[in-house]
Amino acid sequence: MALKKFVVGCFEDEKVLFPAVAKVRKAGYKIHDVYTPFPVHGLDQAMGLRETSLHTAGFLFGLIGTTTAVTFMTWVFTKDWPVNIGGKPNFALPAWIPITFELTVLCAAVGMVLSFLYICQLAPFVKRHHFHARATDDRFVMVIECGEKTNESELSSFMNSVGAIEVNTQVAEEGWWIGRYDQDQELYKQTNIA
Repeated sequence: MALKKFVVGCFEDEKVLFPAVAKVRKAGYKIHDVYTPFPVHGLDQAMGLRETSLHTAGFLFGLIGTTTAVTFMTWVFTKDWPVNIGGKPNFALPAWIPITFELTVLCAAVGMVLSFLYICQLAPFVKRHHFHARATDDRFVMVIECGEKTNESELSSFMNSVGAIEVNTQVAEEGWWIGRYDQDQELYKQTNIA
């Protein structure tokens, strides 16, 4: 398990958080993540995150659904089970449009949900470290990753100067892991620095 040090700063208001994010980035610190109790418009641009590729994945999954529907119906109605119904041609593409549309939407929706869950590392058995108990309640939490040359006390005082109401240093797993919170809680109580 790769443990890293993080400096965690809590903010009361998004109006204080936005300038703080800009100042932290300008100072050259690496922002691990910012946790907010509700979606904050423009925060991803302020953090310097690139635009998501989820819409591209949705298009590709939809294309897979369209191709699968047309290919399967072509094979069924022309090769496997050709039936002449009222003189209709075996390759009746206009009659297949509703089924093709439904399979396109189904594949795009399911594919995007699974892609989102994979990218965000969300699943019932996947765990991540919670940096602050009130991060999803009423606090805005900025987590900064400490490198080898990072002075933690200097970074903590910098976070206080940009408007953080509470600053602490924590040691945590940088990614996600498979397990149960109740079994691993003692590990984090031992490794967190108050």
